[in-house]
Amino acid sequence: MFEKLSETVLKYEEITRSLSDPAFAADGSKYMALLKEQGRLAPIVEAYKAYEENERQIADSLSLIDEESDEEMKEMAREELSIAKKRAPELIKALQLLLIPKDETDDRNVIVEIRSGAGGDEAALFASDLYRMYVRYAERNGFTVETTDAEDTGIGGLKYVSFLINGNGAFSKLKYESGVHRVQRVPETESGGRIHTSTVTVAIMPEATEVEVNIDPKDCRVDVFRASGNGGQCVNTTDSAVRLTHIPTGIVISCQDEKSQIKNKAKAFKVLRAKLFDLEREKAHEKEASLRKSQVGTGDRSEKIRTYNFPQSRLTDHRINLTLYSLDKIMDGDLNGVIDALSAADQAEKLSRMEEES
Repeated sequence: MFEKLSETVLKYEEITRSLSDPAFAADGSKYMALLKEQGRLAPIVEAYKAYEENERQIADSLSLIDEESDEEMKEMAREELSIAKKRAPELIKALQLLLIPKDETDDRNVIVEIRSGAGGDEAALFASDLYRMYVRYAERNGFTVETTDAEDTGIGGLKYVSFLINGNGAFSKLKYESGVHRVQRVPETESGGRIHTSTVTVAIMPEATEVEVNIDPKDCRVDVFRASGNGGQCVNTTDSAVRLTHIPTGIVISCQDEKSQIKNKAKAFKVLRAKLFDLEREKAHEKEASLRKSQVGTGDRSEKIRTYNFPQSRLTDHRINLTLYSLDKIMDGDLNGVIDALSAADQAEKLSRMEEES
């Protein structure tokens, strides 16, 4: 680990020197890339310097204890030594966390798809509740939301909804939400007061760039229809809603949120790129899972990840055995406690893996 840290410090110093070179300043793209890399390395270098300073403090205190004849000075050195030794494990853990390989997609925007599953109208109503939960969460964190497509039930439920959450770090926050969400509650239509169990599937995909996913226009069929027609077959070119079909994979994207056909088409391609990018990520997850079972999954949408029990106001995340009794706040978008716990569990797992491989 420390060899890697020394290399990181050297790389950081090299980047710092390059940034002061007028030749790099003249090249905007290279300069911004170096600036971004410097920003990524800075916390690691700072933490490593704090660790080294603490190690020097330990060495100096030990030396002072051995060489100093004044008992009062020795006692002061012992106190400083004790503090520094207690701090050492904390500094090492902080360094280990910083050295965990960062997911390159963490800073990206997110495309979310919610589909009602088992449970009929009640599942669709819960899908609508989850949609509101994520929208409220986005608002609380300063993100923006753009709905691309939705199919409602007419009674307040959603069979399907697709939307974009735009904001730096959106994917890092929401990437653990993929999977099956189970709800246990008494439906409004249930006169006998019996608790029903329904399911909703959530898919979380990072936004992909055109460079990462090159889509051949020949592989796509674009149909247009009236937004109010709920996905009808009209192909009148004056209609604004767009249905995009990717022929090689059979993926179909509908977008009718914008009044402009051009904007809807651009959004549809954005969603398609994310889906194709996500397919490649899923393949990588499957390959990794065959070697090592992950506790906190981010790729298996068939996995039942969470239960929302309304009678007990209880949320349970089954991956990390987390139980919270604040369901009303969570459904209003206060997801930070859940997301922070999942992130911490994922970090702990990765740390354990690093220690096994070192």
